[in-house]
Amino acid sequence: MGDFTLTFSSAAALGRMIRRREISSVELTKIYLSQLEDRGRELNAVAELTRDLALKQAAQADREIRAGKPRSPLHGVPYGAKDLLATKGIPTQWGSPAHRGQVFPYDATVIVRLREAGAVLAAKLAMIELAGGGGYEFASASLHGPCLNPWDKTRWAGGSSSGSGAAVGAGTVGFAIGTETWGSITVPAAFCNVCGLRPTYGRVSRYGAMALSWTMDKIGPMARSAEDCGLILAAIAGPDPRDPSCAPGRFVFQPRAFAGRKLRLGVLPTDFKANKAPEAEKSFQEALQVFRKLGHSVGEAKLPGFPYETAAGTIIEVEGASAFEELIRSPRLELLADRSQQAGLLAGLVTPGADYLRAMRIRKMAGPVAVRIFEKFDALIAPTLLQVAPPADKSLNESWVGMGGNGGPGNLLGWPSLSIPMRPGKENLPLGLEMIGAPFQEMTLIALGMAFQRETEWHRRTPPAF
Repeated sequence: MGDFTLTFSSAAALGRMIRRREISSVELTKIYLSQLEDRGRELNAVAELTRDLALKQAAQADREIRAGKPRSPLHGVPYGAKDLLATKGIPTQWGSPAHRGQVFPYDATVIVRLREAGAVLAAKLAMIELAGGGGYEFASASLHGPCLNPWDKTRWAGGSSSGSGAAVGAGTVGFAIGTETWGSITVPAAFCNVCGLRPTYGRVSRYGAMALSWTMDKIGPMARSAEDCGLILAAIAGPDPRDPSCAPGRFVFQPRAFAGRKLRLGVLPTDFKANKAPEAEKSFQEALQVFRKLGHSVGEAKLPGFPYETAAGTIIEVEGASAFEELIRSPRLELLADRSQQAGLLAGLVTPGADYLRAMRIRKMAGPVAVRIFEKFDALIAPTLLQVAPPADKSLNESWVGMGGNGGPGNLLGWPSLSIPMRPGKENLPLGLEMIGAPFQEMTLIALGMAFQRETEWHRRTPPAF
């Protein structure tokens, strides 16, 4: 197997090869470090290579596997972490020029849990500064410049987990960890032809992660298959006394849990015509046919009429301004790369408290009403976005027109979502298929994704060499 083919193997397959001793973790880690240094940096996807730590962890993994003591299906597999997760003694700069050189003396819980699973930290991955909390206009809103798309380097990888999406999509890590407050996992997953899982709010501990919105931030995997997402979630999920918002109970990956079961899929309304999205419509209809062939039922679904997007935007604006208040009130605010980001953070400080409380009340009212849709459907389904990745050098105010998406309701209410590749759009660029589930029903989404990927090859596509 050549290096190119090897680096695009799923994390599950890489783990099996390491356990069978068909390749050592050290050998694989060296290959990925080389790819990160070359292709990863070319895409502006790398915030920090963790070479010494990676080789040390890989050597330990090899010793334990030789001794017949594998820790998990991810043992020895190199990964990358979004650069808002604290890593002891290694820069964690939040993608922000105002936080250049920032180092923490501890590891985030997610980093600890992946280390305990035997995974190998190969890199911290680039991101939009401060996860885009103030709103940003350009893909260049990052300490590391615009993160480029492995399918077309003139286009954007998506934000704010841009480096995580690009690194997985370019075959430079076995998997990655991203975060989402509103679209930051699902968007780069769709643009970069990878699988991104946004878990239920509280499913994964956020201890050691940069806070943007305390009541909406979520941490999840980005990988090359739905199966990988399940394996990774099993490693990182579970209660943590250091994060009081963390839910009790662990996630158990059960790949056969839905074998033979016919599920009810609710199609969310999407105006393909108004958004000039014929390619997305064609791809989505083909995806629905795959699910019908598998015996799942498909019906129309519509969420109750609450102002989800407005409420979510207000909460993020106010909580983000609170999280970064010290920065906003200091001259360092001007160090941020994007002027719109600076202005948005400033605006958050003067948003009336009544607006924030109204948004919180809307969420409180909407939650128990909207969740009843899952009495009728096992999962909701729609295109992740309606257009392919936009140009990396243009204003997002212009290029985001007609994108669509369903990130508002799901993120406001804390529901899980899985974006996986479907048939590509124009110029052979990736499009994503999104499945949204009831709280803590990630396994339903993963099972649907695995079934879809047994019938299709879209997740196995690799970008052109560059």
